[in-house]
Amino acid sequence: MAQITCTETENDNSIIISSKAKHPLGERIATRKTIVYETLVDPAVIKVAGENLKDELFTRYLFLKPQPNEVDIVSIEKYYEPFILISGHYSIDYYRKHTWTINVEKEISEVIFPFARFKTREATDSFDKTSKEVVIEGEERLKIDNKASLSLNQSGMDISLKQLPSAPSEKNPEETLAKFCVKKVPPNLDLSILRTRIQKRPADIGWIANETLEVNERTVIYTPRFRVTLKHAKTGKQKTAEFDGVNGKLIHLGDSRETRPSI
Repeated sequence: MAQITCTETENDNSIIISSKAKHPLGERIATRKTIVYETLVDPAVIKVAGENLKDELFTRYLFLKPQPNEVDIVSIEKYYEPFILISGHYSIDYYRKHTWTINVEKEISEVIFPFARFKTREATDSFDKTSKEVVIEGEERLKIDNKASLSLNQSGMDISLKQLPSAPSEKNPEETLAKFCVKKVPPNLDLSILRTRIQKRPADIGWIANETLEVNERTVIYTPRFRVTLKHAKTGKQKTAEFDGVNGKLIHLGDSRETRPSI
């Protein structure tokens, strides 16, 4: 039985390879939606939560707690943290050049197929053993489908949606963002990241039959946060606590220099 292996060997009797122009990329990109969650927690509740953290933040050596008048809340800042949601599908149907080598018996000088006639040639393997082979050049058709559903932070890094609570949305999101001077997520950040994840053309393309990119979801959700800064009067050291503005849950504790910048 003939054995077929892949090689880059050239053949004098190669068949003609198609040379069609590349097919233009077809795109269907959804319009990006902006959602701003309502703030459901009163700042007074956040202040109480901050007061209750004084001992935890400024206790030294696990038992030396600060006096009540030694630690003060110096600021409570409200800001919005964006969550970026995007999903899409990329597909490419393309042809690539390929060469097939068919090993035949030594006595065979020519092989005839319905589409072409090929002369055999001698080949020598790594052990200096000679054999006869036929080399056929042609094209292969392949299709690649890539899908992705991403949840990202404002820097474009992957994040878990467990950090995102459920809440009603503001009726006028743009007004809310403007009121708090929120720096918006760049308009094409999400799309650029999705492209790098799924829109990957193979290097061996001969010509493209069809290529599409569909983005069916694009949403940026801005959720309210509160950042409480506390200061120790004697040491001057500052600590921060960040709370979810929807459910009041504590998100992050740290030194003020570790505080994540507001948007």
